[in-house]
Amino acid sequence: MNIKVPQEFALRVRRDEPMSRHTSWHVGGPAELFFNPRDRSELAAFLRTLTDDVPIHWIGFGSNLLVRDGGLKGVVISTHGTLDRFDRVNQTHVYGEAGLACARIAKQCVKWGLGPAEFFAGIPGTLGGALAMNAGAFGGETWTHVVEVETIDRHGQVHTRPASEFKVSYRQVVPPVSGEWFVAAKLSFQRSPAANEKQMREMLERRKASQPIGEWSCGSVFTNPPGDHAARLIDTAGLKGFRIGGASVSEKHANFMINHGEATAAELERLIQHVQETVERVHGVRLHPEVRIVGEAN
Repeated sequence: MNIKVPQEFALRVRRDEPMSRHTSWHVGGPAELFFNPRDRSELAAFLRTLTDDVPIHWIGFGSNLLVRDGGLKGVVISTHGTLDRFDRVNQTHVYGEAGLACARIAKQCVKWGLGPAEFFAGIPGTLGGALAMNAGAFGGETWTHVVEVETIDRHGQVHTRPASEFKVSYRQVVPPVSGEWFVAAKLSFQRSPAANEKQMREMLERRKASQPIGEWSCGSVFTNPPGDHAARLIDTAGLKGFRIGGASVSEKHANFMINHGEATAAELERLIQHVQETVERVHGVRLHPEVRIVGEAN
């Protein structure tokens, strides 16, 4: 589609931007338009220029995301490096914007003596993504701490909604209305003098020892089925190291899939499907991806 961009945004918008530059798997075809707003007001102004038929996609650090090789139609809005305000509201509440790194939430809350927030250090993304999927790590989950959120609609209007309006479950969040996206949240913690950097570092060391940190992955690919772990099912199905083209199941953690440098999105998607089919055949359990798969195939 031919999306018209007003003159005031012409130099700020990139056309046919390779999404491989913006995803942790380092794959993905071009975004028709790519926009990284400077702040909330510029974001709202830009959204108001788009017609209702233009698809809108949001991206933070690009973890938990597989963009197909044919790319994305419409507009990709990136919060990376922006929309990252983080404030302490009072003794137990904090306020963060969608582009805020989850690791920063953990570190700053430890400094403020608030907890339990250390688990945020294990989420390799932004607060916006964590809100969208109820991300978690080390036994903690994002929405346990959400008091209210701020969303923005495609007309640039901001809405404040209490957490109670959302249906939240394991790695799933259902909003009360469609067509709104998270731009900020107020989170609640407890005053916790025991919160300390040593505990957080120990969590990160455990993560480093058990996960392929530093390799090109998206984080965990599948949600854990009730009462079990996806990694155990994949491992015992004999799939560690299984490879399709430039993509393989990690030898270190079976619920991670690695791009060794030359993989395509199609190879990663085929690998995901092969793991699903094999685990279902061996164990009778259908694994469900927690990674979002979007875009057009080549």
